[in-house]
Amino acid sequence: MYFTYQEKRIFYESHGTGPCIVLLHGFLESSYMWKEFLPEWTKRNRVLVLDFPGHGKSEVLAEIQGMELLAAVVNELLKYLGISEVSFLGHSMGGYVALAFLEAYPEKVSKIVLLNSTTESDSEERKENRNRAVEIIQRDKEVFVSMGISNLFSEDSRSKFSSEINHLKKTAKQFPSGGIIALAKGMRDRKDRTQVLARFSGIKLFVCGAQDPIVPLKVSETVAKRTSSELIILQGSHMSWLENPIEIVKILHFNDIF
Repeated sequence: MYFTYQEKRIFYESHGTGPCIVLLHGFLESSYMWKEFLPEWTKRNRVLVLDFPGHGKSEVLAEIQGMELLAAVVNELLKYLGISEVSFLGHSMGGYVALAFLEAYPEKVSKIVLLNSTTESDSEERKENRNRAVEIIQRDKEVFVSMGISNLFSEDSRSKFSSEINHLKKTAKQFPSGGIIALAKGMRDRKDRTQVLARFSGIKLFVCGAQDPIVPLKVSETVAKRTSSELIILQGSHMSWLENPIEIVKILHFNDIF
């Protein structure tokens, strides 16, 4: 299904009935990543998934797509569907979008789960890495996608999930270069939202990978403490949704989140 935002087509799906959960994918991912979770989470909930602009089946919106813009897209979808309150699960960049949404529309958020994500902004070193990434994408998108996705996994996980990783790469290579660049720049420019989450009085949870190379465990521990959030640590790297799907379902059910 599609809806229109600023004259561009944005892909989304709605499944089930009940309290609404919005699942937000990460960089170089799409709403397809949540497919295996839907049978479980739609037992008691309405679940929305969408493709961010320039990823999956959605069109690119702008040269730089900040987290605020993506949050506005999500809000427009909720208005379009007549939904006034939601819980979020955001993976990596999806977590950044959930936090931007929380800052802009706090009255609409009841729960927030950040999966392999952080409230912090990019360090100067990380910003430089984003700029170099843009240059690589402009020269050879496929090389960047292949390298970028591999780097999300630990060495053990690369071996264990080699076929899934190849599928992720094949899918992401179909995304337009402009969409990948726009989101890389948007992540580079995002603000720190630690205090936004600290002020949030609803349920808030971090789920992290003990060997995550992108959001190190120490960062997750620090941010969870600063925001008075619960922290759950799983074995694995940055792709916990792929590495530990059963554990994630159990955690969210046990904590009465979804």
